[in-house]
Amino acid sequence: MIDLHVHSTASDGSESPTVVVQLAAAAGLRAIALTDHDTQAGIVEARAEAARTGVELIAGTELSVEWAQGAMHMVVLFLEPGPGPLQDRLAELRKGRSERNARIVERLVELGLPISDSEILELAAGESVGRPHIAAVMVNRGYVESIFEAFDRYLAWGKPAYMARPRLSPEEAIGLALESQAVPIVAHPHTLGLNTSEEVSTTLRRLAGAGLVGIECYYPLYSPFEREGYSALAARFGLKPSGGSDYHGTYKPDVELGIGRGNLAVADGLLDALRPA
Repeated sequence: MIDLHVHSTASDGSESPTVVVQLAAAAGLRAIALTDHDTQAGIVEARAEAARTGVELIAGTELSVEWAQGAMHMVVLFLEPGPGPLQDRLAELRKGRSERNARIVERLVELGLPISDSEILELAAGESVGRPHIAAVMVNRGYVESIFEAFDRYLAWGKPAYMARPRLSPEEAIGLALESQAVPIVAHPHTLGLNTSEEVSTTLRRLAGAGLVGIECYYPLYSPFEREGYSALAARFGLKPSGGSDYHGTYKPDVELGIGRGNLAVADGLLDALRPA
């Protein structure tokens, strides 16, 4: 088994890159992809531990892409750290995150829920600070009982403290990934907000035409029926299936590395099929 969607303390996961790889080895995983948001700061550390444990480490990142109908996230696999078209844009995307976070803090103050930058940075071990860190501070302050509640009441799209940030267009994200010799995959496609078969067809045709390689068909929230459905969609539009747990450690306490909520099983054949791309 493998897991091609994993986060560490380099962005908004609770476990260090080293610990993430150790957990993968303990779970018997053949390979994992470290896909921290807008950063590859954890790759060197994770790769060193992977070499020690025998787990294959796929270098990657996860991008939040501009999408009016819902939320589009793109996991980019086989993205090697260092100079490159997409790699060079990640710093700009992190700057947008930082500015967005400052606006969220200001809005929380207006709502009577003050938190400080120092509290957020104390929780965020990496360079890519996100809303889960803000949510964790809100839990520590006693404003909410859980990270889920913080998002549900304040931080999610459409909620009082939600703030947008600059994002790449889908075509730009795909193009930069391909120019960087990497593999772009639409993550958790249920968040795209597509409500009809026509919308699904139009969107996947558009993305495939731009060079999209795959769709995340295996995800903790999906039933076996949904996984089969997404895999059939991938085949219909000439895309490759991918999958992973979207592991964040204690920030998503019901999701475990490799197995999601207990019934996720991503076969290593998916990685073998993605590798030539």
